Amino acid sequence: MDKKSPPKADPSRAGKILIAIFITLILVSAGITYYKTMIKKDYVVENQIDCDPYTEACFIWKCDPASTEEGEACTSDPESNIWYYKIARRVAANIPLCDPATDETCDPWTCPEGEKDCSQTLCDETTGAEQGVECNDPGRYTIDNPVEEEESGDESVCDPETDETCAADESAQCEEGDDTCAPAADDSAGDQASTKAAGGTESGE
Repeated sequence: MDKKSPPKADPSRAGKILIAIFITLILVSAGITYYKTMIKKDYVVENQIDCDPYTEACFIWKCDPASTEEGEACTSDPESNIWYYKIARRVAANIPLCDPATDETCDPWTCPEGEKDCSQTLCDETTGAEQGVECNDPGRYTIDNPVEEEESGDESVCDPETDETCAADESAQCEEGDDTCAPAADDSAGDQASTKAAGGTESGE
């Protein structure tokens, strides 16, 4: 009596199943990544933003005199050859879609209290070494670059018809010994003149 051999596995079918499982895993992974990145925006964005060297320990970027590439080479404007910056991190979904250059109220990198994965990193010995740049000392910077006080603008010209204090202000502007300056008559002087005139009339009577 002949013995029947067991059925042999079909290698082509097993290979197709493995390929199908592999493709499914790739599609699922791509779908999850797309959802988190493009729809939910569940990822952290890192950006270099302006830093105030008078009050903060900033990273210092300097132009490269030997470079000819735009953005790295030095220019004729000294202010654009050095930049003080700090590093901001925030979840992409929390960053407002606005332009600070055209909207004064736009502040995309300020972290509200309690927001997760939101921070601003200043320069210190460790972070400066990671960036490969020097750190700014606010105290030294303030000494080397004192803030110039803005000159006050010209005082506006008052209108005597609408401003009762205008005449007094204008009289104060007349210099001593200037015959061409005609200050407004002082109210007290006018009252004294009226009193004298009245007294002379009464005495005449």
